[in-house]
Amino acid sequence: MIKLLSSLILLSLFTTAFAENNTSTDSAKIIEKQVKEQMEKEKKYAKEQRFYQGDEYNLSEAEVNEESLSSIKAIEPDYDFDITDVYRDDL
Repeated sequence: MIKLLSSLILLSLFTTAFAENNTSTDSAKIIEKQVKEQMEKEKKYAKEQRFYQGDEYNLSEAEVNEESLSSIKAIEPDYDFDITDVYRDDL
């Protein structure tokens, strides 16, 4: 899909570059520059996809040991909040 997209982009760049009536050397330089930019974008995309998929990373060190959770005391919520002293009767 990426190759198809990049080829369509390159094809459109070729047509616009030649339609501008530039000299062939100028258009070749422009096309070469745009191809290099597109290749850099594809390298960045491939690198990001390897990170997002996580196939190359061992995340077992960050897992929580279930047995260690039993020694942690549960914090009970404090439901006895009373705001009656906030309201004033003398208003």
